[in-house]
Amino acid sequence: MTETTPRPEARSVASFAPRTDWTREEIAGLFDLPFTELVFRAAEVHRAAHKADEVQLSTLLSIKTGGCVEDCGYCSQSVSANSGVKATKLMEVQAVLQRAAQAADQGSTRFCMGAAWRNPKDRDMPAIIEMVKGVRAMGMETCMTLGMLTPAQADMLSEAGLDYYNHNIDTSPERYDQVITTRTMDDRLDTLSNVRMAGINVCSGGIVGMGETRADRVGFIHTLATLPEHPQSVPVNALVPVKGTVLGDMLADTPLAKIDDVEFVRTVAVARITMPGSMVRLSAGRESMSEMTQAMCFLAGANSIFTGDKLLTAPNAGDDNDLAMFARLGLKPMAIELTPAQVEAQRMPKGCAKLEAAE
Repeated sequence: MTETTPRPEARSVASFAPRTDWTREEIAGLFDLPFTELVFRAAEVHRAAHKADEVQLSTLLSIKTGGCVEDCGYCSQSVSANSGVKATKLMEVQAVLQRAAQAADQGSTRFCMGAAWRNPKDRDMPAIIEMVKGVRAMGMETCMTLGMLTPAQADMLSEAGLDYYNHNIDTSPERYDQVITTRTMDDRLDTLSNVRMAGINVCSGGIVGMGETRADRVGFIHTLATLPEHPQSVPVNALVPVKGTVLGDMLADTPLAKIDDVEFVRTVAVARITMPGSMVRLSAGRESMSEMTQAMCFLAGANSIFTGDKLLTAPNAGDDNDLAMFARLGLKPMAIELTPAQVEAQRMPKGCAKLEAAE
């Protein structure tokens, strides 16, 4: 350290307190920091709010695949895509709960259920409610992503005990209509408001590597970090270019088809600094990342991954690969504390537990 280089000042706990008044200029300044400095700052923030050696294992199940009327340019489940994904009906409740039990046995503490809908129909809500109740009885966190919600539907999910509702904003407000034309950013934000008002934790992030600029990534982070309350969960996805989708075909075999690893880690780090208390989730695209890129993401503040061989319809790294990586990196799966009611439910004979859930 030279005499002209100022020594870093000790950071107080207050300096890591959440803010919702971030400016785009401040966020752009974080992106522009030297990479090692940015990751160091993100690691400081992460350690102030989270256990640095723990990563939550989550499982994502498609409970209703394909046939979605939205035209999201990245999605293989859109009716606008020529991806070969066949539309299915909503899964039976018992089949979903069986998959959840398998996920729990494999170490997942969070079970996410996704349906390819613009919005759920009221006739689908009873089955959805039973899925939430059944998974919660197993002691796992529950998350649903069903498209746009009305306030009444959000209240129903809240009453069922849903922990998180996922509704990604996808990209910056300025680029949104270049990715999706069948809804607006305001539609997305309205659903997030309905979820928040119902008392459900918000899960909202987006996708990078869609050919956007760094300014778009700044706008994406800024939108989330200036919500009335930070999303409790922020998934950061790297685009998986699927043949037959608008973006998959557009970006195939171009330098834009894969975001630079350093830029991806920068995005994770900026999300961690601006939203210190949130779970930053390393989501889709992980199967194409090197182990060292993932390690840098964990250092920069990512503390949740989706495990298993598939994310909805996209490939994923797989349980065995993840556990082997954790062993090499000295990381451990995050545990979740059961409530007394959940402990008691697990002690009951299976028939009794099902009866109580039905009541």
